[in-house]
Amino acid sequence: MCLRTAALAAWAAVPGCAPPVELPVNDASVVLAHQTLDAPHPGRPGAYPVGTLYYGSGTDRRRPEYRDSVAFTTPSVDASKLVRLGERARSRNRYWGFSPKNFPLNARVWYPEGPGPFPLVLIVHGNHNMRDFSDPGYGYLGRLLASRGFILASIDMNFVNGAIRGENDGRGWLLLKHVEAWKRFNEDATNPFHGKVDLDRIALIGHSRGGEAVGHAAAFNRLYHYPDDASQTFDFGFNIRSIIAIAPVDGQYLPTGRKVPVENINYLVFHGSNDGDVTAFHGLRLFHRLRFTDGKPWFKAAVYVYGANHGQWNTVWGNHDNGPRSGRILDLGTLIDPEWQREFARIYISAFLEATLHDDDRYLPIFRDHRTIGQWLPPTMYISRFQESSFRPLATFEEDIDVTSGTPEGVVIAGDSLATWKEETVPLRSRNRRNTSSSQENQAVWLGWNNRIAGSDTTVRGPPARYALSVPESYRAETPLEVGSSLDFVLAPTFDVPPPRKNARDGTGQGKGGPRQRSDRSGPDADQPPIDLSIEVRDAAGHAARVPLSRYGAIRRPLRMSILRRKDQERQRFNTLYELVLQSFSIPLGDFVAAAPDLDPGRITEVAFVFDRAVAGTVIVDDIGFSHMNPAFFRTR
Repeated sequence: MCLRTAALAAWAAVPGCAPPVELPVNDASVVLAHQTLDAPHPGRPGAYPVGTLYYGSGTDRRRPEYRDSVAFTTPSVDASKLVRLGERARSRNRYWGFSPKNFPLNARVWYPEGPGPFPLVLIVHGNHNMRDFSDPGYGYLGRLLASRGFILASIDMNFVNGAIRGENDGRGWLLLKHVEAWKRFNEDATNPFHGKVDLDRIALIGHSRGGEAVGHAAAFNRLYHYPDDASQTFDFGFNIRSIIAIAPVDGQYLPTGRKVPVENINYLVFHGSNDGDVTAFHGLRLFHRLRFTDGKPWFKAAVYVYGANHGQWNTVWGNHDNGPRSGRILDLGTLIDPEWQREFARIYISAFLEATLHDDDRYLPIFRDHRTIGQWLPPTMYISRFQESSFRPLATFEEDIDVTSGTPEGVVIAGDSLATWKEETVPLRSRNRRNTSSSQENQAVWLGWNNRIAGSDTTVRGPPARYALSVPESYRAETPLEVGSSLDFVLAPTFDVPPPRKNARDGTGQGKGGPRQRSDRSGPDADQPPIDLSIEVRDAAGHAARVPLSRYGAIRRPLRMSILRRKDQERQRFNTLYELVLQSFSIPLGDFVAAAPDLDPGRITEVAFVFDRAVAGTVIVDDIGFSHMNPAFFRTR
């Protein structure tokens, strides 16, 4: 008989079969207790009256709004080299009344009523029942963004939904064909958008498969040929400044058999912990692949939203991530309120577009640290990732298999009294089945410690374990450091706790890798104290300063989630009960100077993680380095 277990989270009770999944306590009342950003609420309507219209083929058999209600018509496009319908082609073509050779360009538009020109934002849905039309589901964003001075077009791609595979390149290409159409609208003196579109400020938003498609669009925008068939030529080259991916998939289309590379663009991605469709945070992969190479100010941000699902980002899709009957399978009682979920989308999407298309830098701190808008955010838990284009790494752990070397030449890494010191690929939560990638496709370092001495009084401690990276003069010459610079990295604790040391300095030893040790208490059900540690920098004169990491963000162990109603199936179907998402931390060097006024930030020679604030634990760390980012990222009041 199934048992009903009260959830620890404030908003839910967890139905399921033994063994139950214990959900974490919602710490929003503490983490989101403050509001430090001094700017208008980005999720509230702006000053512009909002107009709406449709454009499209004017002949659509299934969509009367794109047949009878279009303000102006658009020509069809030939997508046959990018979208193949397979054995269902005949029935699909008969249903829609057209084939991939003549796909329509249909969209519903929300726009600010004013002289303009206004930035252009396109949003596209992902895969869903092709007869349950998805494009109306972003009206809540359309109304908000239009009132704030953006044109938003929700693109109809329902005709590529359903049982089709490998079509996300076609979705990305179709997005660019819509941008191409908007260029014509802007130039056509008879069009209502004549002269009202700022084509120097364009953003693309995609949900689910659409979230993968915006990455393909960003890549195709800079190519002259389709990667898989060079006879299909491209001529785009639009000024796309930003892309946003909502609960995206990744790798369903592989150009020339490889993951799509993206560079020099602003990127925002967010994903819900309780996504019953895309059950892993695939958008982190593109976050890692995105490179900034042209010296311009770009940034990328990722947010993990606890309790959010896949469908509630779209008002048509709702909370049944696996179809109308999936309420029998999915644990809907653990989801956050759908309006909370969409309020998060309003805030983050609006703030991102204000920052990257309207150049309003008052909103930049949101992406570095979500706690700056604690009173605006729905009261759930968030983990955020951030990196800005001025970041220069000391260690990304991608370059070789030597755990004592950093990324730039001359960076030396040393460990002291560590029980665990290893570099590995960071996993993704995934289904337990073949041919399913369970990797975030990036490397990080695992650091475990236990300052207790085995066989002694439990109050006896050895020296705190530490992990240190040198900052050579060659690095400082290429990346000058000053009070306005920041030390950046990402970190997350795990549930693993190494056993006590055999003696006062037992562990890996200075600069040497020690044996991998068994955890004496591990797993998501362990009752473990919170993790904290100190971050230390030292200059060439020997002056050192430490700050507690907890001052700069919540240090949480992985957040367990409950997606399926039957907990025995949850444990059988997935490789873990949580997603391993590392939290970004940015520490201004000015804070170290405040702690030790004699410290010279321009001559820092060492950065160290000192495990002196928790007696034992394990953390994963990645992307350690310095930034000289725009001061606005730290500006609140």
